[in-house]
Amino acid sequence: MPDEEAIPADPHVGQGLLDVDMGPSSALAHLYRGEIHRMKLWRERLDKTTNWSVLVMAAILTWAFSSVRNPHYVILVGAATIGLFLLVESHRYRAYDVWRSRVRSLQENVWAYGLDPSKGLVDENWRTHLADDYRTPTVKITAEEALAHRLRRVYFPLFTVLLGAWVIRVTAFDPLSWPASAAIGQIPGLVVTAIVLLVYAAAVVVAFRPRTWHARDELRTVDLRKKR
Repeated sequence: MPDEEAIPADPHVGQGLLDVDMGPSSALAHLYRGEIHRMKLWRERLDKTTNWSVLVMAAILTWAFSSVRNPHYVILVGAATIGLFLLVESHRYRAYDVWRSRVRSLQENVWAYGLDPSKGLVDENWRTHLADDYRTPTVKITAEEALAHRLRRVYFPLFTVLLGAWVIRVTAFDPLSWPASAAIGQIPGLVVTAIVLLVYAAAVVVAFRPRTWHARDELRTVDLRKKR
């Protein structure tokens, strides 16, 4: 059977990936692979904190509802513990975004441009910006934005579940009626309830207030789910 005629290679494949000023292709490839590895390690650290938060929440809810004699405020202690996990994870997310932003810069201005040069560069000065970031690494997002991002993605649903469980615990699973059932020691139930609702309202404000997002995440694009 005669060999099929070879299909000519697309002349645009690889165009713009490298030029005289860029340097050896292997150096750029190793740089990109190194940034991917760093980003992956910090992504795994985020996942570990989230896993611990879910485990702690499950254990606390199981114990809180196992007996009516168990105090309701253990759920609030669990919420405070998960709040500490949120602080740790938001700090890790700021570090994760440093590596993620570099990966996105290379994807947008090297690989995407190399595959399709017709659309130009996302950032004409990307080499200068990336070089400055390598010389002086800086955190790209604020602590408040990192908190908001992790709240939206993970922790706000966890806090909502804990709040709902606490409300059910002090209203339906306590021999006393509310607000007496919500009291903690000498602190009246109304004061405890007000503090809980204020903290939850603060979480809502931080998570959902309008802001300009600076985190370099392509999945944040509004048109991502639209059909093309």
